Amino acid sequence: MQKDVHALWHSVLGEIELSVSGPNFNMYWSDTKLIRYDENEVLFEVRNVFIKRQFETKFDKTVREMLEKNGITSPNLTYIVQTTNKKPRISRETTSDTNDYSTKQTSRTSGPMPSGMLPMASQNGLNPRYTFDNFIVGSSNDLAHSASQAVATNPGTKYNPIYFYGGVGLGKTHLMQAIGNEIVANNPEARVLYVSSETFVNEFLDYIRFKKKGFSDKYRNVDVLIVDDMQFIANKEKTQEEFFHTFNFLHQNNKQIIISSDKPPRSIPTLTERLRSRFEMGMAIDIQMPDFETRCAIINAKAGLSGVTLNPETVEFLATNIKTNIRELEGALNQLLAFADLHRVEPDVATAEGLLGSAHMSRPQHLSSKKIIDQTAKHFQLKLEEICGNKRDKHIVTPRQIAMYLLRSELHLSFPKIAGELGRKDHTTAIHSVEKIEKAIKLDFVIREQVAAIREKLYA
Repeated sequence: MQKDVHALWHSVLGEIELSVSGPNFNMYWSDTKLIRYDENEVLFEVRNVFIKRQFETKFDKTVREMLEKNGITSPNLTYIVQTTNKKPRISRETTSDTNDYSTKQTSRTSGPMPSGMLPMASQNGLNPRYTFDNFIVGSSNDLAHSASQAVATNPGTKYNPIYFYGGVGLGKTHLMQAIGNEIVANNPEARVLYVSSETFVNEFLDYIRFKKKGFSDKYRNVDVLIVDDMQFIANKEKTQEEFFHTFNFLHQNNKQIIISSDKPPRSIPTLTERLRSRFEMGMAIDIQMPDFETRCAIINAKAGLSGVTLNPETVEFLATNIKTNIRELEGALNQLLAFADLHRVEPDVATAEGLLGSAHMSRPQHLSSKKIIDQTAKHFQLKLEEICGNKRDKHIVTPRQIAMYLLRSELHLSFPKIAGELGRKDHTTAIHSVEKIEKAIKLDFVIREQVAAIREKLYA
């Protein structure tokens, strides 16, 4: 029965995809599930409360029509929200920092701060605002989020060290501090220390120059050491040597080590080989730019904190056109809301388009299916007729699947259209390829690097 339900809804989604825009399908329809149906009720699962409301008020008629076409009629359509945390979600309490996806904390809380909170924050470097609850999770960071929770639950035993890498503003600092705060919440006696690599370097230099005492004790007398922006010690030989000894001492005593950088260990040229091997012995996780759905979640969360509910078209417009920089995304939203409030107009698509103009549109006008396929073929040193042909050699199939994934993620093409662009007749091939690369990006460093390299060339 469950298989029949899945096949039925898969067929319905295929029809819907042909009748709506790519961004609309990705945002609202792609992750819906038909749980069960009988003569009394049809039960659906959707990603979050926002989408549930859209189905109840906007898409209910469409769903009924599609189901009737497939022989199902029911007086009751019920939509429930997924219980998993693996998709973009908006927490009821959210905080903000320019370095992550979170959104600014409002002043709803009142009364004095809990006893000891500020002294503890000043001693261990943790900001109590950074928690797992106010981190928006999407496909670009769900592996990092899951691994972080595992580390927080069992520090020093799993994923040690854990090493996050990625560009500015993607949530590395938030996740690392969330681990620290969760560990302290579970065990108030835990000795957790968060520092930037710059702080480590400066304190080590003071220790060398002025013979200041206590340096080794500070960094080795902890249960959890969190070091941000590790790339800044890469060209400092003495500092690297000291950190190497600190790392060894902590690791041998089953103490948790958490590190972030803008690059994976092997891509930091002046990092010593022994440190590089230590960093790679645990788990290195790439945090990428947020995908379309996560950008929508960020926009909705930020707008909600301003007391504004944007219509779906406006959310889609911002998320589709501003995609390379989270700060730019938040800045554009703030600009739109401020302008609408000042001039007493609706913050709709027309206002956003007129206010932001083409300068904010991050997707190049020349980005096309042809360019994506050509750039993918060029990256893998394949001929165009090979990547679009019928050969099933592994060195051709994987690039072909990556091209399909990029056509989906960058241009939001329908699966039938993607299949046609790569010379396939069956759109299920495109569905399989996109799903396979989506999973591979989370687990396979090589695939992640290949996709990132091609994407960088597309937007160069």
